[in-house]
Amino acid sequence: MGHKTFIGGVHPYDGKELSKDSPIKEVLPKGDMVYPVSQHIGAPAKPVVAVGDTVLKGQMIAEAGGFVSSPIYSSVSGKVKAIEKRRVAVGDMVDSIVIENDGMFTETTYESVEDVTALSKEEIIEKVKNAGVVGMGGAGFPTHVKLSPKEPDKIEYIIANCAECEPYLTSDYRRMLENPEELIGGMKIILQLFDNAKGILGIEDNKPDCIEKLTELTKDEPRIEVCPLMTKYPQGGERQLIYATTGRAINSKMLPADAGCIVDNVETIIAVYNAVKNGQPVLKRISTVTGDAVKNPSNILYSIGTSYQELVDAAGGFKSQPEKIISGGPMMGFAMFSLDIPTTKTSSSILCFTHDEVAAFEPQACINCGRCVEACPEQLIPSRLAKFGLRGQMDEFEKWHGLECIECGSCSFACPSRRQVAQPIKTMKKLVLAEKRKQASKK
Repeated sequence: MGHKTFIGGVHPYDGKELSKDSPIKEVLPKGDMVYPVSQHIGAPAKPVVAVGDTVLKGQMIAEAGGFVSSPIYSSVSGKVKAIEKRRVAVGDMVDSIVIENDGMFTETTYESVEDVTALSKEEIIEKVKNAGVVGMGGAGFPTHVKLSPKEPDKIEYIIANCAECEPYLTSDYRRMLENPEELIGGMKIILQLFDNAKGILGIEDNKPDCIEKLTELTKDEPRIEVCPLMTKYPQGGERQLIYATTGRAINSKMLPADAGCIVDNVETIIAVYNAVKNGQPVLKRISTVTGDAVKNPSNILYSIGTSYQELVDAAGGFKSQPEKIISGGPMMGFAMFSLDIPTTKTSSSILCFTHDEVAAFEPQACINCGRCVEACPEQLIPSRLAKFGLRGQMDEFEKWHGLECIECGSCSFACPSRRQVAQPIKTMKKLVLAEKRKQASKK
């Protein structure tokens, strides 16, 4: 397969040179650990510990609250200090379990598997479920649900999202360079679940060393191939990745499984490997700590529940006071006003910038240039949808396919008038979906 891509998209400055050559380094937490019970799409997890309980590293502290839910495990040993609401990166106050870290990291035992090929499909899914694996690229959808489609025989492609198209992020890049065997091992485990599927590693061509390494490691794997992708944002979007690698299109009313595909992020697939092969629950992940305000931009392997402040400290702290801090990538992440926020399973990065360039822009009138239309990967008319959003015109918004927006922000980036095109679209999309849920509940 050649270098594939999708229609639309943009080419922002990627900023990856700041941290891409920084090897993964593990940092042990020092302070209290905070575990929000909502770290995934679906029902919140239910605490199974009480204040005063002593816990071990690797011990379950909250069980899944339903089928579409996921358990949470303590990443340190210590004592449950409180169960209370704490603020998370998106600004919400969420029920959380607070554990006083004893600094000993006394760990429970795990049940590893010598030969994963001897496991049944049901056993694999159960291990993934029990380990609390969710989509760690940001969506947080429970992975055991994704790996349990209604018609598994119709799944033809397992696509590893190795694009890492968000600017500045390099954690997946380092994973592919430093832990490629675990990525391939996780892909092989997932392929055991689907007899008719092949694995595709979709990697943007700005990572030639990863393409070379993974191609070499999969040369004797007939069911796995590496697919170089054109470097363009949002190449790693689920719909865009499926289209680029298979030529198949899906919309908001479809799941990837409807197109015979399952898509998982690099970190998620490695978590599947650790869950099935090593019996380890999700306790750690890698986050990129970068930006021009950070002293030593780094890729840090940290214990989930650690505060963002500790991650910044591990990267040498600030060399200048940041004006803008973002959790996630600059295109789809969330601005933060404090670092006293706990990391979760989906915390992929923290970006710290000396200047808030976006806030400095003075929006001008729309000049009807059509650049937002050219940039939109869903081939919508963002400028029109934004007007509907600002005017509260729900019916018109839906009529013009506003629900198909993937909220990538390409329209705002492409706008020469510096208009925040994406924001009113996102807001209206939430209002329309809320109204639909309201109407459905009355039936």
